[in-house]
Amino acid sequence: MSQIHPSSLLLETIKIVEGEIHNLPYHQERCNRSRQTLFHSTDILDLVSIIQPPKTGLYRCRILYAEALHSVEYFPYVPKEIQTLKIIPSEIDYAFKYADRSALTALLDSHKEVDEVIIEKEGYLTDTTIANIAFYDGNQWFTPEDPLLKGTMRAKLIDEGFLQTRKLKKSDLPLYTQVALMNAMLGFKILNHFNIQGLCDDH
Repeated sequence: MSQIHPSSLLLETIKIVEGEIHNLPYHQERCNRSRQTLFHSTDILDLVSIIQPPKTGLYRCRILYAEALHSVEYFPYVPKEIQTLKIIPSEIDYAFKYADRSALTALLDSHKEVDEVIIEKEGYLTDTTIANIAFYDGNQWFTPEDPLLKGTMRAKLIDEGFLQTRKLKKSDLPLYTQVALMNAMLGFKILNHFNIQGLCDDH
C-alpha cells in the first residue's frame, strides 16, 4: 500500500452483504476512469483481488486509492434516516469521488435544521451530499442529467432503463410525487415520508 497525500486520495464505497460484493463492475469502471483521467494510469487496480469481504452481516467496504492502492477497510453499516431536505445553491465541484468531503460536510453542517440538502448548481438540481436523487412523475423516475457525482447505483439503474435523465429545476418539483435517494449503500431508497423545505408539505 502506498503513501499518498490525503487531498489526492479517491474513494470507493462498496456494499457487502453476507459476503457478497455488490455492483462491483460499476465501481471498477469508475476506479479505472478516475485513475486514467487524473493520473494517466494505464494499469488497472483490480478491486476484486483486494477485497476480502466479511462473510456475515452488512458492511461498507471503504477503498482509498490514487495511482496505487492506499487502504481497504470494512465497517458495519447503519443507514442514515432522512426525512427533511432543503434546496441549497452551491458551486461545489465533486466530479471525482475524493475522500476529502470537507466542502460537502460543511454545507450540510451549515443547515442543521434538515437531515440533508439538495445542491442546486447553476440553476439546476444535482445531488444531496451523500446520494444521487430521483423524482417520480407518476409514470417514470427521473434523475438530474448533470449530477455532482455520477454514482454507481445511478449508472446501473440508467443502464437498466429504470431511470431516465432530465435537467431538473426547483420550479419543476411540484410535478413530481415521490423522491428517492440512491448510492452504493442505500441502493434505491424511496422516501415515504419527506419534506422539502419551502416547497411542499409532508408527503
